[in-house]
Amino acid sequence: MSDSPLNHDRAMELALTEAGLAIDHGDVPIGAIVLHNGVPIASRHNERELNGDPTAHAEILALRDAAQHLDSWRLSGCTLVVTLEPCPMCAGAALASRLDRVVFGAADMKAGALGSLMHLGCDPRFNHEYDVVAGVRSEECAELLSSFFAQLRQASK
Repeated sequence: MSDSPLNHDRAMELALTEAGLAIDHGDVPIGAIVLHNGVPIASRHNERELNGDPTAHAEILALRDAAQHLDSWRLSGCTLVVTLEPCPMCAGAALASRLDRVVFGAADMKAGALGSLMHLGCDPRFNHEYDVVAGVRSEECAELLSSFFAQLRQASK
C-alpha cells in the first residue's frame, strides 16, 4: 500500500482490485480499504464463503485490521472506502468505530444502509455521525458485481 494520501478515486481503484480477490474463493466481489489521514492502513475483501462466517464482510474485516494497526478501536481520522454501499451491520460497525467518513461505489437497493434503504451514518439519535460520499466509480463497482452474478447464473445452467 501507498504511504502518500489518496483521493477517493484512487482509493476506490484499490478497493476494486481488492474486491477481485474475493472471486478466487467464491465470495461476492466486494472490497474495502481503510485510510488513516488519507494513507491506506487496511485492505480486505469478502470472506464469508471462505471462512463460513456471516460477519466476514470486507468492511468488518478492514475495520478490524485498521483497529489493530492503530492499536485502538477508535478510528478517528479514518475513511472506509468500499465498492458497495454498506449493509446495516457494516454501517453500524462504521458508526461504532467512530470513523470520519464512508466512501462507497455502487448503491445497494436491497440492503444499503447509507442512503438506499435507511441512513445509519447521519442519524442524530446516535452518539456519532459520519460523512458519506456515494457513487465513486459506481459504474465499475456495479459492473464487477453484475458480471460475478451473471457468471454464477451461467454456471448453474
